Amino acid sequence: MVQKYQSPVRVYKHPFELIMAAYERRFPTCPLIPMFVDSDTVNEFKSEDGAIHVIERRCKLDIDAPRLLKKIAGVDYVYFVQKNSLNSRERTLHIEAHNETFSNRVIINEHCCYTVHPENEDWTCFEQSASLDIKSFFGFESTVEKIAMKQYTSNIKKGKEIIEYYLRQLEEEGITFVPRWTPPSITPSAESSSSSSSSSSKQQAASSTIVIPDAALKEGLSSEALGSPGGAPEPVVGTPDDKLDADYIKRYLGDLTPLQESCLIRLRQWLQETHKGKIPKDEHILRFLRARDFNIDKAREIMCQSLTWRKQHQVDYILDTWNPPQVLQDYYAGGWHHHDKDGRPLYVLRLGQMDTKGLVRALGEEALLRYVLSINEEGLRRCEENTKVFGRPISSWTCLVDLEGLNMRHLWRPGVKALLRIIEVVEANYPETLGRLLILRAPRVFPVLWTLVSPFIDDNTRRKFLIYAGNDYQGPGGLLDYIDKEIIPDFLSGECMCEVPEGGLVPKSLYRTAEELENEDLKLWTESIYQSASVFKGAPHEILIQIVDASSVITWDFDVCKGDIVFNIYHSKRSPQPPKKDSLGAHSITSPGGNNVQLIDKVWQLGRDYSMVESPLICKEGESVQGSHVTRWPGFYILQWKFHSMPACATTNLPRVDDVLASLQVSSHKCKVMYYTEVIGSEDFRGSMTSLESSHSGFSQLSAATTSSSQSHSSSMISR
Repeated sequence: MVQKYQSPVRVYKHPFELIMAAYERRFPTCPLIPMFVDSDTVNEFKSEDGAIHVIERRCKLDIDAPRLLKKIAGVDYVYFVQKNSLNSRERTLHIEAHNETFSNRVIINEHCCYTVHPENEDWTCFEQSASLDIKSFFGFESTVEKIAMKQYTSNIKKGKEIIEYYLRQLEEEGITFVPRWTPPSITPSAESSSSSSSSSSKQQAASSTIVIPDAALKEGLSSEALGSPGGAPEPVVGTPDDKLDADYIKRYLGDLTPLQESCLIRLRQWLQETHKGKIPKDEHILRFLRARDFNIDKAREIMCQSLTWRKQHQVDYILDTWNPPQVLQDYYAGGWHHHDKDGRPLYVLRLGQMDTKGLVRALGEEALLRYVLSINEEGLRRCEENTKVFGRPISSWTCLVDLEGLNMRHLWRPGVKALLRIIEVVEANYPETLGRLLILRAPRVFPVLWTLVSPFIDDNTRRKFLIYAGNDYQGPGGLLDYIDKEIIPDFLSGECMCEVPEGGLVPKSLYRTAEELENEDLKLWTESIYQSASVFKGAPHEILIQIVDASSVITWDFDVCKGDIVFNIYHSKRSPQPPKKDSLGAHSITSPGGNNVQLIDKVWQLGRDYSMVESPLICKEGESVQGSHVTRWPGFYILQWKFHSMPACATTNLPRVDDVLASLQVSSHKCKVMYYTEVIGSEDFRGSMTSLESSHSGFSQLSAATTSSSQSHSSSMISR
């Protein structure tokens, strides 16, 4: 594999001619580079007017390699050939180098360029690129590659130091200015003699052993360029759009190693050449590189996927085009709050006070995810602002999560599933944006939640988590180490009023069905956690679950949105026939497409073709029901929601007032339910009962029936 290097543009705030005077002092050897033992001039050319100077040197290097490797290779020194092409007229120096030793086994090419700064003619720019291709090396290819890259990056770091060292040396000698090249004055006598001497000079050049290097020709040093000031090529100078300045990188992106700088520049150039859409900012490209340990191929892959995703869902415009629903503004207990001691934006999330189930039911995953994305986009914007305010690179934010109030309701399984899906999207599209996560007042139930969530969080991200139980955050190594005392929120015994909403229960009147949520123009998810169904009188809604391994666990969670229903679970050894699409019951109500499914054939007999494995459960309108069933046999299980007819009063033939009112409310003989089901392996379920069972929809404790589920073959936990 070919290793490549591309440097940023390094700027010297000195004129080109002074930099050249400092550069020449590096030869024939340089004490600042111990491995650079010596150099000999093998070819040299100067134009008559002195504007062009091409020199070729053979450089002797003492590579810091293991003695055994040197002995196997049979060499003590490595030789490189370097060609320097100086054009004083255009004020450019191009340097080309390649290895002479082992050239049939190892191919090393380097190109460096000194040019005048495009915006300030008294400044000088420098950049370099190189490639390393090891064909074979006695079986030590990997070792040689590591040695070569280590030596090269070490010399790159010293490059600027060396020039600055010789600049100081010149200054100590009283040399602070070197005049620019000017064309020699041509007198009439000199002009008349030039024609007569031209032939002899050409013959001298032809007979001389001095050869003009190819680099000179590559730079446009043709015969016209050598003799005519107007024939010289334009200088090759990078523009701000396609080059990165070393000072800019340090100021806005941070201290990067030479190879990290190279990865950033090369990936950025690749995007400019191939990507047709909006190119991410340098800070964001760097995040993708860090997320993949600066492996360009891996970073490019995940970044291209993210760019496609951003374009598809118009994420770049989310802050300008999307307004969070009022439910989020009132009940989402999170918000931005000043910054930490490192200057990172600080986001506060009072997760323990948040009704995650209510938010999912009222908004759906689409709106909740879009809100999380808007938070991340706002975080990126705040990082840019803080970078300018604090005068140093700030590329990530700190998140403070208060878990006071966290209990079993937060382990409501559909909510955990929604959280995991959101984490997956954020991890894929906002890598390395979390600088630190402070988890405060973690209760005893937190390890269960952490066990569920942590496998989906990147290893680099997990290392940034700091977890405090109880009031430990107030002691040494706690919150004061990361956040100034003046901005610690009041609900954490601080002095600063925090405007983050307090959360609380989302009223059930705000809950919406899947159909209502589908009408909204939010399409980040291809599917929803919850399904909705209509239940008609005489036409129940049924779903089929196939169980292969006995003792699996079927879990469910549903809301009765309209009417009253009866919930049943049946088992059959044979698979039901495909759903029929005929009329529904005596009322001949046609099934709305896909919204009502009947599986149990009318000719089936209970007790012969199928059996009941749970007692029927009557569920009233507005109730939330969660439960589980530990299967005893493999086969087919059918969950059924059936219309509930109001019974007459047991002591009189007259109906109760409540029954009459209820019947008026469901005069259409139609009920609606929103449901979620999942099958879990018994070992996983029994090993983490509290995390996999669902909790009350309200802020109450688990039903006492929870404990019986792992002790019997069939049990349900119902909460309302």
